[in-house]
Amino acid sequence: MTDQTSPLKKPDLLDQVVARTNLKKRDVKPAVEAALSVIADALARGDEVALPPLGKLRIVKAKELPEGARVLTLKLRMPKDASRHATTDLAEDGEDG
Repeated sequence: MTDQTSPLKKPDLLDQVVARTNLKKRDVKPAVEAALSVIADALARGDEVALPPLGKLRIVKAKELPEGARVLTLKLRMPKDASRHATTDLAEDGEDG
């Protein structure tokens, strides 16, 4: 764990994906937004999400709030080498991932 840090927000995520992939932001944004939506849908259904190198994410507690909102308490199990994979698992030019 680290000391108090600022959260990673979507604009920062997009900028970092652009930097790591050398793609244009206009190309990255819809793909990242779609991926986040798919993850949110899976969690809403109560599915476990396994996304290397991030790890396995599952709901340990859910609370319904007024107006249809929910609070989910999640458990994330990250592999030891997650930070190493974050920069090495990108597809090379011509690869399909």
